Amino acid sequence: MSILKKIFGIKSTDYDQLMKDGGIVIDVRTPGEFNSGHIKGSINIPLDKIKSKIKKIENLKKPVIFCCASGMRSGQATSITKSRGIDVYNGGGWSSLDRKLNNV
Repeated sequence: MSILKKIFGIKSTDYDQLMKDGGIVIDVRTPGEFNSGHIKGSINIPLDKIKSKIKKIENLKKPVIFCCASGMRSGQATSITKSRGIDVYNGGGWSSLDRKLNNV
């Protein structure tokens, strides 16, 4: 798979390094979804609240990794905040990201 990534210029994100650099995981699912399971230490800011919380996210001054159920909402959150120059990454689905962060 790494050969295909090189051929097509797909960059791999080192989530472990982002967390070592003080990264913060923001889960953009609804509070109900978040309460049914989430990454330990993550913050819940539902997607519909992201625009009103941009200043708070900017003030974190740390890498931000968004996650959700499948990667769609976290992709939207990434687009919204990246346009403001914030260091953000789409971590995709929360359970997949949790496995990556915990090397499972």
